[in-house]
Amino acid sequence: MTARAVDIPQVPIGDWFESLVEWLLNNVSGLFHLIDVVIQAMVDGLETALLWPPTLVMVAVFALISLLLRGWRLGLFTAVSFLLVVSMEQWENAMSSLALVLVASVIAVLFAVPLGVYTGRNLTAARVVRPVLDFMQTMPAFVYLIPAITFFSIGKVPGVVATVVFAMPPGVRLTELGIRRVDTEMVEAGYAFGAPPWDILRGIQMPLAMPTIMAGVNQVIMLALSMVVIAGMVGAGGLGAVVFEGITRLDIGLGFEGGLAVVVLAIFLDRTTGALGERSAVARAERTTAGR
Repeated sequence: MTARAVDIPQVPIGDWFESLVEWLLNNVSGLFHLIDVVIQAMVDGLETALLWPPTLVMVAVFALISLLLRGWRLGLFTAVSFLLVVSMEQWENAMSSLALVLVASVIAVLFAVPLGVYTGRNLTAARVVRPVLDFMQTMPAFVYLIPAITFFSIGKVPGVVATVVFAMPPGVRLTELGIRRVDTEMVEAGYAFGAPPWDILRGIQMPLAMPTIMAGVNQVIMLALSMVVIAGMVGAGGLGAVVFEGITRLDIGLGFEGGLAVVVLAIFLDRTTGALGERSAVARAERTTAGR
């Protein structure tokens, strides 16, 4: 026995979205061109800066950063793992991917933190923004590439734009959470002493929320790095292109080398950004209190 078909009018959501994209292309093309030029210049400039010094000098710089932020163990691991990337002849691809990830992460954080602060201080705004963030996080990452390619053609720019949209939600959520977790009595005390809202935000809420905000920044960077392979499919180059080439050619070795280099970048970025969050005044105070 088969179920009866139910006649439900078709809702042409896809056609509506396509019409919106066409309208934007016809009326806001100048803005898209400006975004294209700016992002391309940022990625190319950072990539050039990362590749300009000798390779071993950059390996030493990354190892020194790890040493200063996390200690000799991470410094040694960074030196050995980046030398492994060099030995696999994936250094240029790794720096290209690192430039793309850093640019996308900076743009995402510049949008996420102010929006998270605003929603953390305004419950009505939070109720409006949360469903949008749910939509952004649950939409398959590949879907973002369709309008990105339509607006910016193939290359690094659509990869960065898709990465920004995909990676931004945790930054907003954790910033909002950090602001809301600040003790209300401390905020009320600031108002009682006559401090304006901006001084309360700058002097009380932001410092106390910084560990949570940095956790959000860390998650933004990790999600941006997870988009490297997908960005490689639209001509962004870097390690994503290496992995994609390994998939299309069924070259297990090449794909593994590209994936291993991505893992090295992920560990380095995760540990260093995590260490920055642990160095905040609030985090140090919490560790001191826990040690008593």
